Amino acid sequence: MMNLRTMVVGLTDDLVAKAFMRLWEHEEGTLKVWRASSNFVYRFENKGKKFFLRFSFEGAQSLEQVEAELDFIKYLASSHYPTIVPIHSSEGKLVERVTTSEGGYIGVVFSDAEGESLDCEQMNDSQMEAWGKSLGCLHAWSQVYEPAKELKRKDWRDGLDHIAAALERHSHEKEALIELDNLRIWLYSLKQTKHDYGLIHYDFQQDNIFWQASKSQFHVIDFDDAMYHWYAMDIVAALADVLDHTERDSSNQVECFLRGYTAICPLDKQMIEHFPKFLRFSKLYSFSRILTALEDSDLSNTPPWYAGLKLKLMKMTDEMRLGFSNPW
Repeated sequence: MMNLRTMVVGLTDDLVAKAFMRLWEHEEGTLKVWRASSNFVYRFENKGKKFFLRFSFEGAQSLEQVEAELDFIKYLASSHYPTIVPIHSSEGKLVERVTTSEGGYIGVVFSDAEGESLDCEQMNDSQMEAWGKSLGCLHAWSQVYEPAKELKRKDWRDGLDHIAAALERHSHEKEALIELDNLRIWLYSLKQTKHDYGLIHYDFQQDNIFWQASKSQFHVIDFDDAMYHWYAMDIVAALADVLDHTERDSSNQVECFLRGYTAICPLDKQMIEHFPKFLRFSKLYSFSRILTALEDSDLSNTPPWYAGLKLKLMKMTDEMRLGFSNPW
């Protein structure tokens, strides 16, 4: 989640998006906001085809990390994994930069995702299994992926550092600090092998996977959060809403997902037992990102969506705090 002030500035009159559009071929009048969360995403068309422009404030994402992300995506696409591909600009670049009075932005353009978005409640058993299989295939390719040293994504230690930096600015969050200490001790105790650790997607949820009914598979987008972590973390992050749903029995959905996953990649029993702790990492990491998003967010003359989004994020942090006191 980006800082709310950054979100307001970046969306104002679509000026930043329009600046990027000068660098890629497009049809006039087709540029529209698609979503804004950890970055800005716009849809546009060119020669009858749909594309996505994604950009972020330069202070929030480095050029090196974007290039590392694109390297992994190109590797997956070349391996025939169903994913989007980056599109060259008019100057032949995959990554472009624009500068405004507020600072610099880094942007990329991707091909359109094929298929339709499904909610968990819409998925039948075979689709849940295909979802797990899709993640298993991604991990299978990740196990043999060897990027150049300068194209390596961040890892879970950087995630812990991000959490620590956010909590240092919010030192009153005592239970979150204790949660961080417990997570750090636990994560450093885990073994890393090529079968259970590697580059993961980290956001393999419904808004980033698109069901292709004709092929009975999912088309995958948005590797912006990719990091080196245990593969079990990716499973938990994908199933976070399912695992955390206390109002209904989700055991069958989890079973179907894992059946698809383990048809491609083995999953150690101990890693399954660690699911609740990986979920705690996910929640604390999200908590730290939301705290960062809310910093310096007392703005005037805000757009209509601003107050509702800010309130929603504040309620999310309140709910997350309740979990930090749960026993380990």
